[in-house]
Amino acid sequence: MANKLRSDEADVEPYDALSCTHTSLRRAARQFTQLYDDALAPAGLSSAQALLVAQIDQLGGAPGGRGPSLQALSKRLAIQISALTHALRPLVRDGLVSLHTDGEDRRIKRAVLTEQGMSQTRQMYVLWREVNQRIETVLGDGAAEQLRGLANRVASPDFLAAFGQTTKSAD
Repeated sequence: MANKLRSDEADVEPYDALSCTHTSLRRAARQFTQLYDDALAPAGLSSAQALLVAQIDQLGGAPGGRGPSLQALSKRLAIQISALTHALRPLVRDGLVSLHTDGEDRRIKRAVLTEQGMSQTRQMYVLWREVNQRIETVLGDGAAEQLRGLANRVASPDFLAAFGQTTKSAD
């Protein structure tokens, strides 16, 4: 008598990717990333690079400024120093950002936009406003604000604490 083979489906736990919060957020993030990447391309920046130069600008990194420390920048972006330095390499290579040692503490590196970097950042701001407004219009009244609010809540240390986790320290 031949052995009856069990269907491999019997050994698989039920999983509905469409009701998985993680899957839904990843899919939405990829979609948003593509929309922003396409819109920001004329400025010569990806959406990730745009976020980085905008943060440098907001933290005093305009040409001639002191610029944020890499530690402050990594904390603001919630990424490890190694990931930040990796992300900065093409911006430094292309002459958009310069890194320099702090005048008071030589252990600290700071990031400053070059004139070319500031020019591309200004162009990016115009393009960003346009795509951001289009997204808000498509999502409808208040939906974008709600989405940002939920995303910020999930990204907060309070959420991790409530979940029973702590943030991983930077490098």
